[in-house]
Amino acid sequence: MVDVTPERFEELVGEALDGIPERLGRLMENVAVFVEEDSRYGNLLGLYHGVPLTNRNHSYGYSSGTFPMPDKITIYRRPICRIAADEAAVVHQVRVTVIHEVAHHFGIDDARLHELGWG
Repeated sequence: MVDVTPERFEELVGEALDGIPERLGRLMENVAVFVEEDSRYGNLLGLYHGVPLTNRNHSYGYSSGTFPMPDKITIYRRPICRIAADEAAVVHQVRVTVIHEVAHHFGIDDARLHELGWG
């Protein structure tokens, strides 16, 4: 296990988000990204909770003039640190995890992510 400080870990998540191509980043709507220490769901590295862009419609409140609660992406520090051999591995896994969860925001499922090498 590598013990990357919470502050450094948050920087890594920010850098991973900054690495998303600008044209995709502009399409990210109503989503907030958080860092938490541990997951309540076992050894999850990250979690997307919300309505993917591909599924948003009036039944979710997206066209009724109301502003729905933001989607949430959570990146979990300790599970990522536990599987990493060194800080370089943490950097890599944070990037993979952020991309994976952002992909869910865009409606890409786990099966397709695995096909693309981001599973």
